[in-house]
Amino acid sequence: MLVLFETPAGYSLFKVSDEKKLSKTDPEDIHDKFFSSSSKASSAVDLVSFQPFADTADAVSAAASCIEGKVGKSLKSFLKKQLIKGDKKSKGESLAVADKALAVSIKEKMPKLPCGVVIDARTHELFRGIRCYMDELLEGGGESSSDGGVSGSDLRAMQLGLSHSLSRYKLKFSADKVDTMVVQAVGLLDELDKEINTYAMRVKEWYGWHFPEMQGIVGDNAQYSKLVLTCGYRTKYRESDLSAIVEDESVEAALKEAAEVSMGTEISELDVINISSLAEQVLSLTEYRAQLWEY
Repeated sequence: MLVLFETPAGYSLFKVSDEKKLSKTDPEDIHDKFFSSSSKASSAVDLVSFQPFADTADAVSAAASCIEGKVGKSLKSFLKKQLIKGDKKSKGESLAVADKALAVSIKEKMPKLPCGVVIDARTHELFRGIRCYMDELLEGGGESSSDGGVSGSDLRAMQLGLSHSLSRYKLKFSADKVDTMVVQAVGLLDELDKEINTYAMRVKEWYGWHFPEMQGIVGDNAQYSKLVLTCGYRTKYRESDLSAIVEDESVEAALKEAAEVSMGTEISELDVINISSLAEQVLSLTEYRAQLWEY
């Protein structure tokens, strides 16, 4: 049995030393019998071949393909070189892989593969054992290794580099990226609605001391704020042209009439300045909300 093992440094191919003994061993006992120590692990499996990745981009591409259960170019090249071109060694053998989706993909993409692809409880234990003693098993290299294996320190450095590069790759090409942007925008819309309503309520309460009747005539927050900014004092409503703000002539007439007989208190110029400043905030947030809604 051959074992395809992916590492951050490259692809490796192991061969089980005693397949008959492995097949007779219960899956639960495989780790204790074959991988209880590094020396036993070295006796249980031999590194046949190791092919390092050309660069970080090649490693990221290979890792992304494996995660998605696809056969990448580098993996296809490795399997073709080791199993198809050297089919005398692999004929009659079985190839153990760690992922079920990858096993299906290998069968579909490489129908001429001279050995069957297997994945079961025993192969899971094999991968578990190899993963435990990966540093020791990869250091020796193999009979057709490109560079004689890889040291433990180099492997850890490659693990760190690949993890950072793969994280950046997944963020850059995330399929959920667009959905995330929409979710953030919708969340911000909800927050803006709350802020606009709170600010508008404060404007109406504050200005209501001067012109309380206006709140019953004009219900729209943006229109209310524009009227406050345009007129300020209620005495200016009669002489102001409000048609650009209030389209309904009857509403404009009612507003001017109410301003004449209003029971509100007098306010100072400083009060008007502060109320107008808050009204500007309402209009600014309302405008931004409209832009965000279009986005």
